[in-house]
Amino acid sequence: MKKFTQMTGLVAPMDRANVDTDMIIPKQFLKSIKRSGFGPNLFDELRYLDEGQPDQDNSQRPLNPDFVLNQSRFQGASILLARKNFGCGSSREHAPWALDDYGFRAVIAPSFADIFFNNCFKNGILAIVLKENDVDFLFDRTAENEGYSLTINLQDKIVTTPEGKQFSFEVDRFRQHCLLNGLDEIGVTLEDEDAIRQYELRRKQDAPWLFGQQHY
Repeated sequence: MKKFTQMTGLVAPMDRANVDTDMIIPKQFLKSIKRSGFGPNLFDELRYLDEGQPDQDNSQRPLNPDFVLNQSRFQGASILLARKNFGCGSSREHAPWALDDYGFRAVIAPSFADIFFNNCFKNGILAIVLKENDVDFLFDRTAENEGYSLTINLQDKIVTTPEGKQFSFEVDRFRQHCLLNGLDEIGVTLEDEDAIRQYELRRKQDAPWLFGQQHY
């Protein structure tokens, strides 16, 4: 998993509440479990004027010119600004996979659906909860200023605007540790690899009958 320490990124605004996971990545794209390749189909129903299908050549599809990610000023955005209850609906982990594959490293919203919120952290995306009036402020600034960017410092848990205005946010210490060090659940376990190996050796000596003819 990619480390997240500090970043400065262009902001793209998703100005609608209750964006569900089927809107983030529609159900027909859930056949793969590779965790990659979903970026071109992120927000597929909003992004294109036709219905997308797996393995389709997206470069030939008609784009919706009114959708935010199709506008030139938001190309290359790595921070998604959203409204309340972002990521509601089904528990599909493909939703954060699609956001990550597109290039988003952080999502800022007043609230998130719980399962989606957890899945973001498990896949290297920082989900930041800010007060609704602070999110309103960021939407206004993003609309008024082309190329509007934010700096996010995970160590200090601060979002900083180009004007120098700062917003603090909360992150569970364990999730913060995982993101700062680029650790998923397996990576966290492997931090104790030496202790695990020593335990296995002691266990083999204390209870050899449990191991039969296996070799370690």
